[in-house]
Amino acid sequence: MDNKLAQIAADNFLNKGLSCSESIVAAAYETGYTPEELIGVATSFSGGMGSGCLCGAVAGAQIVTGYLHGKNKTNKARALAKEFVEEFKKAHRVTCCKVLTAGFDFHSPERKQHCVNMVQSSAMILSKILEREKSKV
Repeated sequence: MDNKLAQIAADNFLNKGLSCSESIVAAAYETGYTPEELIGVATSFSGGMGSGCLCGAVAGAQIVTGYLHGKNKTNKARALAKEFVEEFKKAHRVTCCKVLTAGFDFHSPERKQHCVNMVQSSAMILSKILEREKSKV
């Protein structure tokens, strides 16, 4: 994997004690896209926002997209969010944490190894979108 954002996000998730959503947002901070304070915003989005619905890695990417492209900025956040979800679904079929992690115990090392794939995938999709959009500014 040669995508810097994805490498950092995976390392954050596997080795630094960050959740899936925090790992994405922290990687965005570490690569200069967002301020550090945004990491705390991502905390409540991990584990499908505690209910198992939306994958935290997807939510983390959407937080970054909204921060960079939301109201009073480029106003492209909704279109980019839709593009992100479509790309994620091409790779994983769904965005639901419960479905993506079915069959894994929540705190198992196997689940963590499985979820790092969602973190990497989300970071790679996000990076592609952000780099493309940065070149348009």
